[in-house]
Amino acid sequence: MTAPRAIVTDIEGTTSSISFVKDVLFPFARARMAAFLAAHETAPDVAAALGDVPGLNRTHKCATLLEWMDADSKATPLKTLQGLIWRSGFESGELRGHLYADAAPCLHAWHAAGIKLYIYSSGSVAAQKLLFGYSDAGDLTPLFSGFFDTHVGTKREEASYAAIHAQLDLPAADIAFLSDIAEELDAAQAAGLRTCQLVRPEDNTAPSGRHPEAATFPDVSRLLGLG
Repeated sequence: MTAPRAIVTDIEGTTSSISFVKDVLFPFARARMAAFLAAHETAPDVAAALGDVPGLNRTHKCATLLEWMDADSKATPLKTLQGLIWRSGFESGELRGHLYADAAPCLHAWHAAGIKLYIYSSGSVAAQKLLFGYSDAGDLTPLFSGFFDTHVGTKREEASYAAIHAQLDLPAADIAFLSDIAEELDAAQAAGLRTCQLVRPEDNTAPSGRHPEAATFPDVSRLLGLG
């Protein structure tokens, strides 16, 4: 099997535990949202995100954001603001990005082998860089050639992966996408990308039967012909 020349990986349920995002990151942002908006609503990046949130004023907009959080919405302005709040936590040392123990060694090995690595997550690019920059395996951001979020499109749409494929300037068959979510993999496969579903027992992932399955990143390496 010919190894892919680029790997695009999801985060939650793939490189990192769902519980870390659900039980650590989300509550951290929720508890600080109102105070953060009150202190920073005029900052350009915050103001731009708030401009895309329905509501008559900051209080109403904050209520909408909290409703989105409770519904696990992938709305881009919410993800942007969550990322900004998480930045303060990572920089202060209150937060440390979780990675599965098997992920970092493989990411290092794939990078050393000349494979281009990318992240595609519903979390903002800023939040992605924080998680990998302040991870419990050290700063891994130099391993990645790029990061994608919902600005490129939602993760269950074929067009999103076609857009990523166009930006990577590689044949689609030379790009592999890793995720725990079958519908995301379906969309990537429809765009011509190779796929692999991470089925981690810790995350109670349901195998789809539609894509090659791996329980760990070393399993991914074997499935994709990476060693």
